[in-house]
Amino acid sequence: MAAKKSPKAKITTEAAGQAPKVDSTRSAKKVTSQAGGKPSVKKTSALDAAALVLVETGQAMTCKEMIDTMAAKGYWTSPGGRTPHATLYSGILKEINLKGGDARFKKTGRGKFALANAGA
Repeated sequence: MAAKKSPKAKITTEAAGQAPKVDSTRSAKKVTSQAGGKPSVKKTSALDAAALVLVETGQAMTCKEMIDTMAAKGYWTSPGGRTPHATLYSGILKEINLKGGDARFKKTGRGKFALANAGA
């Protein structure tokens, strides 16, 4: 039987000065240029678009209002999901819980969010 390489074996080969092996399936996702040599444009995320909408309006909004405004202005559109407002709500709450005071958003009321640094 052939012995399988363990992660420890990879670490020791890297530590020994050998170049680490790159998994081609993972590195293909991180390519920043297209085959024609032109750099690819990264799509705006829903959270980034929501922050942009809140900056422009300057007031607290519900996720449904943010999704409608993002779509109307062309910042972000749902890739076909049935409840993009629920996904945005979840993403905003996750950012608030993970980043705490460094989060871009703050909850101002039931279902309403504003920029955390809007008053600063």
